[in-house]
Amino acid sequence: MSPSSYPQQHSSQQVFIFLLILTFRGVEVSGTTFTFVNKCDHTVWPGVLGKPDLGTTGFDLKRGSTRTFQAPPGWSGRFWARTGCKFDDSGLGPCATGDCGSGEVNCNGNGAAPPATLAEFTLGSGTPDYYDVSLVDGYNVPMVVETSGGSGSCATTGCGADLNRRCPSELRVDGGDACQSACRAFGKPEFCCSGAYGSPSACAPSMYSQIFKAACPKAYSYAFDDATSTFTCTAADYTITFCPSSSTSLKSLMESGPGSSVEQAAVATKSWIANLATGDSTRSQPFSASFFVAFTLILSYLLS
Repeated sequence: MSPSSYPQQHSSQQVFIFLLILTFRGVEVSGTTFTFVNKCDHTVWPGVLGKPDLGTTGFDLKRGSTRTFQAPPGWSGRFWARTGCKFDDSGLGPCATGDCGSGEVNCNGNGAAPPATLAEFTLGSGTPDYYDVSLVDGYNVPMVVETSGGSGSCATTGCGADLNRRCPSELRVDGGDACQSACRAFGKPEFCCSGAYGSPSACAPSMYSQIFKAACPKAYSYAFDDATSTFTCTAADYTITFCPSSSTSLKSLMESGPGSSVEQAAVATKSWIANLATGDSTRSQPFSASFFVAFTLILSYLLS
């Protein structure tokens, strides 16, 4: 190598190092932020079921309090509220609704015993997140999911209505603290979308699922309620509010999207009454993507 090539090589190394610094500068291995807000007039104990582990599988959330967790790209799981928990001084005890059977604050990999309102997420990694609020396993508390900082449709979803107050007597849990799904209450294939009814074409909404849909048009009311109940957003953070009180948030649950208008909900509610009378932050770039960019730069440099 001639002496005249030294400055050029030195300059190339500087450029490479500069590009590498730019690649990693500001990168946070943080993923998605989930913020939980309790606006109920009582304590709730959110349960967490998903992979990879978020550091907790259950916690207490007192009235008016907030708690935040970080989830990595690709995380998939669900959240719900447990109510009426009676934990003793050693942290042991049952919950009246949403109990996960662990006998303690942490659910330790157990899901919610129906009925329970569920918030379900599958986070993307450079691809859209999928999320929904489901009443397929019944209902225990109002819940709203809102996005921030994302791109795409990023709609607010959930169920802000108090379904416990309008729950048909045959679905009501003793004490009135939760409302069962028809599948759970009756166990019939036509309500559970199982057996001969295990396809979208064979399993139609029941009178009971229509009650849920009328009140909460953006929430899953039965197993094949995908069209108006699954939402996507890219690189968003999420706020999950129990017992929401914001009129703006609640209004957005009754708008936007086919089959989710206030008018349609009103029509469905009238139909239900008639039936009873006669018989719904921009994230940092994922580390994996940044690492790929850096690896490409290194490889290009070594081969040059």
